[in-house]
Amino acid sequence: MRLDVPACAAALGLTYLGPCPGGEVGAGYVLLPDGRRAVLNSGNAESAPLVTIARAVGVPAPRYERVADVAGVTVVVQELLPGLPPAVTDRAVVDAMLAVSARCTGLLRDSGLPPRQLYLHSDGPGFCHHGSLAGHSARSADLLARIEANPTEVLPGDDLVHFDFHPGNVLVSPAGVVPNDPTGPAGTSLSPAGTAAAVDSAAAAGNDTAIGANDAAVTVTGVVDWDGAGRGNRAFDLVTLLFVLSRHAPHLTAPIRDAAAALAPPDVLAACWAHMSLRQVDWSIRHHTAAEVDAWLTVAETAPWTHR
Repeated sequence: MRLDVPACAAALGLTYLGPCPGGEVGAGYVLLPDGRRAVLNSGNAESAPLVTIARAVGVPAPRYERVADVAGVTVVVQELLPGLPPAVTDRAVVDAMLAVSARCTGLLRDSGLPPRQLYLHSDGPGFCHHGSLAGHSARSADLLARIEANPTEVLPGDDLVHFDFHPGNVLVSPAGVVPNDPTGPAGTSLSPAGTAAAVDSAAAAGNDTAIGANDAAVTVTGVVDWDGAGRGNRAFDLVTLLFVLSRHAPHLTAPIRDAAAALAPPDVLAACWAHMSLRQVDWSIRHHTAAEVDAWLTVAETAPWTHR
């Protein structure tokens, strides 16, 4: 169900300015009492202190201006960050994302937070539903059997993990350029589908130059959507990025795979891949087309690591 952003804005005494593009649950621009623009969307109150920790080490996460309950839904009013979604995902974007991820190393060592569940053996809260794979097709049922055969329950580690780290959740600008404060719909993050479409359109045209051959250095100016953040090994974020780009930009996956392998043993990486396979295929079965399901099944079946 999409969030009724205008109604939430009114309940909080904020001026609604219009919808943000992309995304699947709804987000919109609002005007704060001091005249600054912000983004209102559904969120997780428990993410607020983790965003503060990330910001303290230079991760460009949006400041949470307000967290409130509106009609039983947790909504977040967050800073509108500068920069734009990547027009295409190229090696420069990948390198910039890897650099941001490195800042999250060890940040939750003394936090007392529990490690994150991977839901390989039971349903997650609104995602990672096992029943959808069991009932969709023989192919998805076979994938589910392999996922459930992995004995891992939780993600070990002391890093701050974003848990949805892909190009659709970052904003960028050319290195050395201070981006303007964005105006209008162009100033928010693009949905994963939108980022994928940009990569796919360039690849379909045979335009390798547009994707990666002329990579100019970029700076990540924003990392958004911290609702699932928690404690674990940040290799999970790199596996997430690898999973997405294995479909949309496979020529960019080698450095991501190598970076992930330097952070965690194969058994942990296999569990991360199993989680992403379950999460993405389940979501596609319940919300998207049969073609999308088949595409993500193909990615899931190309697992670079297996549990011993």
